Amino acid sequence: MSTATRVVELRRLLERAAHEYYVLDKPTLADAAYDTLFRELQSLEREHPALHDADSPTQRVGAAVTASPLAKYTHLVSMASLDNAFDETELVEWQDRVAKLVGSAVGEEGYCCELKIDGAAVSLTYRNGTLATGATRGNGSVGEDVTANICTIADVPRHLEGSGWPEVIEIRGEVYMTFDGFERMNTDRAKAGEDVFANPRNSAAGALRQKDPRETAKKPLRFFGYAFAVPGNAALPFRTQWALLETLESWGIPVAPHRRPCATLDDVNAWARDLESTTRATLPFAIDGGVVKVNRLALQSELGLIGGRVPRWAIARKFAPDIAETVLLDIEVQVGRTGALTPRAVLAPVDVGGATINYATLHNFDLVAEKDLRIGDTVLVKRAGEVIPQILGPVPERRTGEERVVQAPTHCPACGTAVVRDEEEVASYCPNVRCAGRRLEALAHFTSRDAMDIRGLSYQRIEQLLAAGLVDDAGDLYSLTVEQVARLERFAEKSAEQLVAAIDASRQQPLSRLLIAVGIRHVGAESAKLLARSFGTLDALEAASVDELEALHGLGHTMAEAVHAWCHNESVQRMLSKLRAAGLRIDEPRAAGSDGVFKGLKMVLTGTLPTLSRSQATELVENAGGKVTSSVSKSTDIVVAGEEAGSKLEKAQQLGVTVIDEAELLRRLAT
Repeated sequence: MSTATRVVELRRLLERAAHEYYVLDKPTLADAAYDTLFRELQSLEREHPALHDADSPTQRVGAAVTASPLAKYTHLVSMASLDNAFDETELVEWQDRVAKLVGSAVGEEGYCCELKIDGAAVSLTYRNGTLATGATRGNGSVGEDVTANICTIADVPRHLEGSGWPEVIEIRGEVYMTFDGFERMNTDRAKAGEDVFANPRNSAAGALRQKDPRETAKKPLRFFGYAFAVPGNAALPFRTQWALLETLESWGIPVAPHRRPCATLDDVNAWARDLESTTRATLPFAIDGGVVKVNRLALQSELGLIGGRVPRWAIARKFAPDIAETVLLDIEVQVGRTGALTPRAVLAPVDVGGATINYATLHNFDLVAEKDLRIGDTVLVKRAGEVIPQILGPVPERRTGEERVVQAPTHCPACGTAVVRDEEEVASYCPNVRCAGRRLEALAHFTSRDAMDIRGLSYQRIEQLLAAGLVDDAGDLYSLTVEQVARLERFAEKSAEQLVAAIDASRQQPLSRLLIAVGIRHVGAESAKLLARSFGTLDALEAASVDELEALHGLGHTMAEAVHAWCHNESVQRMLSKLRAAGLRIDEPRAAGSDGVFKGLKMVLTGTLPTLSRSQATELVENAGGKVTSSVSKSTDIVVAGEEAGSKLEKAQQLGVTVIDEAELLRRLAT
């Protein structure tokens, strides 16, 4: 294929993809594939200037406005489109280009780093502080007037707050949907027998172009602002992009979180790495990267645009997509330690956010039905909570008719016992306490780090112990000998000694850890600590009535009944007898509480501590009267930082919060 033919083909593919993305809101080409084709076309056009065409997709923004019942709107200033950097090397190349043009780097103001929201770009025109027009990006110069639909978005103020805004101003930003809002909308549509939407971005863009604003109002649309434009050369009341964002907030325009001013490119890269590896997975909405801007507005003006469409002063630092399409191959049923049956999606392997995903949680079969998931479906997968993948929903338009509807199990897949379900709960349960699946999960939980913390007992080794008949429940672990363990496959005498020693060391864990480990239904870690501290000993807990249990603040009737039933279960009593005979600690050390060294202090643990696990450090702080929280804020008193502390340490330093290491933590506890 000749170069000219390839250029024509690339332009055709990109034109079609842009039309599907910007106009139809139904893209069939993945973002990463689009970026690859776009960059190939850019490269060929640079290498062969004779093939230049002003109508090439590389010279325009978005897609042309097509015939539509929506009126056209001409933007005060064209809405530009960002160039992309896919790694740190390309970011350095961009900085070098900037430095050549302005004679140095970016000055003492540095850069402003912002989230790149995966939504639909819009402009909001305010006249004398009142919203006059809302428009889509369109081709960058001319968009569609969607004012009536924009007015249904609660985030968008009808009147700007404060003062200082120009007489006429266009505020640029992104309309988006949160993941929760998107899922709730699709669940409601599935229940109503309506088609579900493919992804949050397409749903937001489509909702903006509804003919009836009442339909738009039903969609959970949100808005973030990130820029504004004014006609002519009107003076601006600030000199940096960072100050611009703060001004937008002062006017009542929501601005995306996790933005950061960065003095150097090294700071930018650190921000981007933290955003991609950690922060991104905790966000309630989709991003596909970050945006790096020269902070000083005068430099932005000096650098200008490339071809009238791409700013030289900004670049998108693109990440691997954190939402991807793949095929739902099957749904497995897992049996938990309490007997709960949980569906797990088996997926065709797909890269999501830099990790290969093969499985995703589905929580319960009601959720499977609500999402209308079928085996064989093309589904949207997202990484959530840093590592746990979840399915946002199916892509109905990809169905062939060969997909299979999922049926909830009537019998336990591990032991064949008929399952039961409480009317007030969504989960089904295997009632057989002797179920092999329940025993495996129960032992795995008992030995886990946040429970009895017995190192060296993986699922495979627990399966070995069960298969060999050496253990029946957790109580049998403490009668294991080195000789018994050493006879098992893949165990040498030294590894057997280490395992038995780890089991022996766990005898000193406090009652709260034991209550977490035994897996009482409805009782989590905080409830287990509450029970241990309130009753002090296992004997006192076993003697408590339902009323006495329910009287504890934070323990409801359902949990009180579950604890009471557990204490009086025959199988549980047999296990507890073994644990008592093995010399396990069945009391809780009295917390220092009101007179502890950390009385009333809010503390955050971050990074890897040299000797203490996260749960051990938490117990020490709580026993000294402190409260461990998950995020750093102005109300945080102390941050305990270990290795690779990351963004929490940086935020603590920015806010002036006291930061100590493990050695200082232990020193203060000792005093």
